[in-house]
Amino acid sequence: MRLIDELDELHAHYARMIEAAIAADDIAAAEGYAQAYEDEAVQLMAEREGLTHLLPLPRFGTQPSALRARVRRFGRRAA
Repeated sequence: MRLIDELDELHAHYARMIEAAIAADDIAAAEGYAQAYEDEAVQLMAEREGLTHLLPLPRFGTQPSALRARVRRFGRRAA
């Protein structure tokens, strides 16, 4: 399987989990899932590219992942 396909599946999996947490009004769980997605995606890319010796990577700069941005948008609407 291509890396992009694996990343798409991973994203879809976490997107469903985040949507369920948001529907249950559990923002903390949604944040946790967003972080877990970022961690797993970086791990997967590093493994596939043979760069695990560079892990752990510092947290991403100021640009949130798409899933983390979704959680933040929901949190602002709920507040």
